[in-house]
Amino acid sequence: MTLIFAHRGSAGTHPENTMDAFLEAERVKADGIELDVQLTKDGEVVVIHDETVDRTTNGKGYVKDSHFKDLRKLHANYTFKKKYFHKHKIPTLEEVFDWMKENQLVCNIELKNSIIEYEGLEEKVIDMINRYSYTDRTVISSFNHYSIVACKQLDPSLNIAPLYSNGLYMPWLYAKSLGAEAIHPNQKVASDDIVIDSMKNGIAVRPYTVNKETQMKRFFAVGCSAIVTDYPERAIAVRGG
Repeated sequence: MTLIFAHRGSAGTHPENTMDAFLEAERVKADGIELDVQLTKDGEVVVIHDETVDRTTNGKGYVKDSHFKDLRKLHANYTFKKKYFHKHKIPTLEEVFDWMKENQLVCNIELKNSIIEYEGLEEKVIDMINRYSYTDRTVISSFNHYSIVACKQLDPSLNIAPLYSNGLYMPWLYAKSLGAEAIHPNQKVASDDIVIDSMKNGIAVRPYTVNKETQMKRFFAVGCSAIVTDYPERAIAVRGG
């Protein structure tokens, strides 16, 4: 069965990368969540997609230039402000991991270090995974393939997956060269043949961001390992449960 990962939580219906979005993913019975992590100026691992807080909050500036206590004052549900009467905070990875004790969701952690190379991000994330004994419940992905290789070298038991948006020739061979167990391609470059041949060669395929029903049906039909979607409830209905 194709698994369903909620992209930044249920980002199509709830404020992305907030606990509310992750709770919604759990409520609709998604198989996993996808989230993004970066480091604050004082070294806290926080869950946010953009390198700046401008788009998703009522603040401005780079995450790397902000202290954690200041980020916590921002409204992380700012773009959904008409729907919500209370403020949602930017969560930490630790808060998400604490919540995961209550469920069996898999967590795909995207290291947001392809533009800003956060020193120590890999080590902090790996240390937290090991502290919570979540090796079997986590996947580390990034567009920075050097970073995920570094993660694998630091802890060979980790599951890693390269993110990519342009076509790759025989991507399963590339994944194996990195020591990766999976590939996370843009759904536009994940043809049926790529999906099938990758899985035949022992590499899982989890395309992003699969939001249209026609796209979902195509990946379900070929038995794709998983899809990453902003609309997990819709995907579950299309899958048939």
